[in-house]
Amino acid sequence: MTKHRYQWHGKDRQGRPVTGERVANHKEEVREWLQQQRIRATRIHRQFLLPPWLTLKPKQNIQTREISRFTRQLATLLQSGVPLLQAFDILNRGESSSPLKVLICDIQAQIENGVALNKACRQHPSFDALYCNLIAVGEITGRLDVVLKRLADHHEKSEALRATLRSALIYPCAVVVISMVVLALILGFVVPAFQNIFSAFGAELPWLTRAVIRLSEAVQHHGLITAIVSVSFVFWLKQQIAQRVRWQHQTHRMLLRLPIAGPLTRNACTARWTRTLATLFAAGVPLTEALESVQGVTGNLLFQFATQSIQSELMKGTSLSQALENNRDLFPSMVIQMCAIGEESGALDHMLEKTAEHYEREVEHTVMRLSTLLEPFIMVVLGLLIGGLVMALYLPIFQLGQVV
Repeated sequence: MTKHRYQWHGKDRQGRPVTGERVANHKEEVREWLQQQRIRATRIHRQFLLPPWLTLKPKQNIQTREISRFTRQLATLLQSGVPLLQAFDILNRGESSSPLKVLICDIQAQIENGVALNKACRQHPSFDALYCNLIAVGEITGRLDVVLKRLADHHEKSEALRATLRSALIYPCAVVVISMVVLALILGFVVPAFQNIFSAFGAELPWLTRAVIRLSEAVQHHGLITAIVSVSFVFWLKQQIAQRVRWQHQTHRMLLRLPIAGPLTRNACTARWTRTLATLFAAGVPLTEALESVQGVTGNLLFQFATQSIQSELMKGTSLSQALENNRDLFPSMVIQMCAIGEESGALDHMLEKTAEHYEREVEHTVMRLSTLLEPFIMVVLGLLIGGLVMALYLPIFQLGQVV
């Protein structure tokens, strides 16, 4: 028999009006369930399902900040003593985002049918393995509200770190792209107009002007093809790197060795690694199992392989600080020392969290310094390019008196 979604209205034992939704085969099944909950039904009506084009699809990813907001709201409701189903009903009525609303409705329906929250979350790609594993730990230990609060903190701080890294890249990339477009327009349209003027002079042009004219001719004749080939090559190379683990390993190793981007990447990976491990360990996940979820959180293969090595060493009885000592080329000495102190004092999760905060601040300070240094550097480079083009175009005009 096909099940349908019903919305019900009623009054509880104290006479207060309550409402909610339930998936059932027929209306009488909902009425019997309400009687078991000691709720007197006043109205039960069937809800029509959303059309297929509004259903949640795997490709319709929900943004990370929406998941963070959903987690924070659910944690707040549970810590306030609101039952899980009623909390989802409150979130459902207050949500305006269509994809997230569909997700909440689906999870709520599964919970009403007896499915655990972590299993319901595993059916949606918006929740990663770390999220679902922590939910499962919270359900087993009966501390779901505490685990959700830690998850919300983890998501918010991870999103803040990603926003900091994005801010370091957006400004210079935008300036470079706009500069390239402006230079292409000058070389493609402005320089040819000046070239027609120069041809009437009948004198030899300066070497800088001749070089700019040759560059303009190259842009006019081969610029579009060069741009298409370059973009195609970049996409092809990116695809090839994504398919070959060895190439990814070499790329990630080279990134860590770059003068400025290397330390920034290392600090960001260290912050993510320690933050995630602290969240898992504080939630009660054993250290070896927590490392299983930490492997891919940094997005760097070197850290992933190092985490696998650390996990295997822990299974052999090695301490975390000693295992990190064997991977000193990736993990700074501060991480090793903080883990050693945490293991001796029994406050490893606290020490890992403090370490994560330290490296998150390091990333923020590095980004601020880079932004301060990049602005004058970019201005100087743009000034040299634009100034060189203007000089090349006006030099013949300055020499016009000599020609005449």
